[in-house]
Amino acid sequence: MVFVKNWEDFEIAAENMYMANPQNCRYTMKYVHSKGHILLKMTDNVKCVQYKAENMPDLKKIEKITSNLVGHMASKE
Repeated sequence: MVFVKNWEDFEIAAENMYMANPQNCRYTMKYVHSKGHILLKMTDNVKCVQYKAENMPDLKKIEKITSNLVGHMASKE
């Protein structure tokens, strides 16, 4: 599993992974209350990309990618 330090790199990697193989992609988000972090993970059973958001401005970016990916996944079904 690879932690990406830059938000833009995670966003691009997640989109590319989903577009290449939408049937096998999974996206998870986990909030760690004790540390105040949000962990994002995108996997397609071959590759896995993770991002750790540690500050509040990242939440708007997370909301954007979550709504885009989840909306796209729901519309395919």
